[in-house]
Amino acid sequence: MKMELGQLQPAHNMARPLAIDARGLVKRFEGTLAVDGVDLAVPEGAIYGILGPNGAGKTTTLRMLIGIIDPDTGTRRVLGHDRPQEIARQIGYLPEERGLYPSMKAVEAIAFMGALRGVPLAQGRRRGRELLERHGLGHAADRQIRQLSKGMAQTVQLLGTLVHRPRLVVFDEPFSGLDALNQGKLEELIRNLAAEGTTVIFSTHVIAHAERLCEGIAIIAGGQVPFAGSVDVARDRIAPQVRLETRAADGPWRSALPADARSATKAGAGTFWHFSLPDGGIEQLLRRLIEGEAGILSLSIERAGLHDAFVAIAGEAAARALGRTNDGEDA
Repeated sequence: MKMELGQLQPAHNMARPLAIDARGLVKRFEGTLAVDGVDLAVPEGAIYGILGPNGAGKTTTLRMLIGIIDPDTGTRRVLGHDRPQEIARQIGYLPEERGLYPSMKAVEAIAFMGALRGVPLAQGRRRGRELLERHGLGHAADRQIRQLSKGMAQTVQLLGTLVHRPRLVVFDEPFSGLDALNQGKLEELIRNLAAEGTTVIFSTHVIAHAERLCEGIAIIAGGQVPFAGSVDVARDRIAPQVRLETRAADGPWRSALPADARSATKAGAGTFWHFSLPDGGIEQLLRRLIEGEAGILSLSIERAGLHDAFVAIAGEAAARALGRTNDGEDA
């Protein structure tokens, strides 16, 4: 299902200029369709997530956006330019496949990555030491990469992505392989980048990261984007969820609950029900429960989470694939 252009919803305010404006991106590899008509609109300064399981087309989409590969068809405009290769020095990219020279010192690795984006080596070394100090790794500046822990080495590569002070930063699965502590540090870094006006786009198969961080998301499944817009709009695709505890297990009040209401009984407690808020709203539901003498012990209404929205938008198969991708990963 390809989105119509009229469905595009920039992540926040329509008045903000777009850092990314992509239309109908298509890419095939040896006859296999990897990306099929992707549309994206990402405002400047936004934190934007590309959410989907492995193999969904996330990496191919990111690489097309920043000019590492060209689409077979479609257009992309990045920071106001039609050819992203020409503004590579304004873009920072952290690929999913990490790689640093093991014998290189941490500060030299950062300076080297900066030099690839036009930063003089001496300036890159100064900025590298400043970045390492700011992120708690000043003590490791002159250590070789092989002497660092995996998390420290990943941080060095991350800082090398930022040393040239890009306007747009693209991370491909940046949380992969990080422990909970370093994931938290990375989330803080992403928020700080956005607060400074940098646009941050990252791909992830972990819904929790997108839900905590993102202003807007694109859900990608099978190389297509069935939804692109704000996290709030995605969650509003699902009716609010009701959690109800009743003293009575049955009675005429049961007709107030939808047919798919799920129930569970706990020893020494009432009956617990979980269902979507009916069309009549909470007032009508309460009235029917009270009149039917359900014996309300507790009742809460929760907004649907992004996971439920993902299932509703992308389908159960994509959600199962996402779950398999998440096996063994920290959320």
